[in-house]
Amino acid sequence: MTTEHHTLRTELETLTTEAFRPELAEIDTLPTLDIARLMNGEDAGVAGAVALRLPQISAAIDGIAARMAQGGRLVYAGAGTAGRLGILDASECPPTFNTRPGQVVGVIAGGPAAMVTSVEGAEDSAELARTDLDALAIGAADTVVGVSASGRTPYAVGAVEHARALGALTVGLSCNAGSALAAAAEHGIEVVVGPELLTGSTRLKAGTAQKLVLNILSTITMIRLGKTYGNLMVDVRASNEKLRARSRRIVALATGAPDAEIEAALTATDGEVKPAVLVILAGVDGPTAARLLEESGGHLRAALTATGG
Repeated sequence: MTTEHHTLRTELETLTTEAFRPELAEIDTLPTLDIARLMNGEDAGVAGAVALRLPQISAAIDGIAARMAQGGRLVYAGAGTAGRLGILDASECPPTFNTRPGQVVGVIAGGPAAMVTSVEGAEDSAELARTDLDALAIGAADTVVGVSASGRTPYAVGAVEHARALGALTVGLSCNAGSALAAAAEHGIEVVVGPELLTGSTRLKAGTAQKLVLNILSTITMIRLGKTYGNLMVDVRASNEKLRARSRRIVALATGAPDAEIEAALTATDGEVKPAVLVILAGVDGPTAARLLEESGGHLRAALTATGG
């Protein structure tokens, strides 16, 4: 064993996410239902671990929203499962919140191919992270969220260090206390879920925790940016029949208007939900609704207040 490998092995042995659980050493001999119950019991504690970090998560969201309101981007950077979770969250923002292309981005060590295939060695390169961020021309208006279960992955840590040097807001999301990733970031979020059912398989509890936190980060940021009205997705992009039906339902829930009035409003706004709601509630035409929303920074509630609605 080389000195480098010995050092890495010693480092991994100190991580909670890599810890071995002797009490589960014969899990493979148990009935399937018993193993399922064990896994389900493990997962039940993840939300509680996230709850302990809500103050840090909320502080990060306020920082992200402030920069995005000025035109900045939200960028997730990670390797393996962490990178895939970031890309998943980013890819769901355009249809859900009608975000602009490139407004929420996920980068993964090894590039797009790493979404479905392991790219050996990519996670070990901080230089690769710098190259990927430079390709996006990261600047002071942007936020980079490094995601890594271990909190030591060179790609994620390198991304955060480079982004911070460029003046971007940085967030480090990991599942180990005292992580290098959290230390490198302006906002460190360490969700400690404990050792995994399968030793070191951080696609399990750690992956679930990261998914929950990314959901919170992006969703509440979008709420802060005016992408919702109450708990309605008024910026939803109606790109298929299901979403067109959802658009009509959202307008109905927001206004209580009859179907004919809803159809007329959506026609007047080229199918856009937010201005359609304003057309109905404020009694304005489509172009006026668009102008009022632009003047209110896209916040429907503020636009309604401006019209006395």
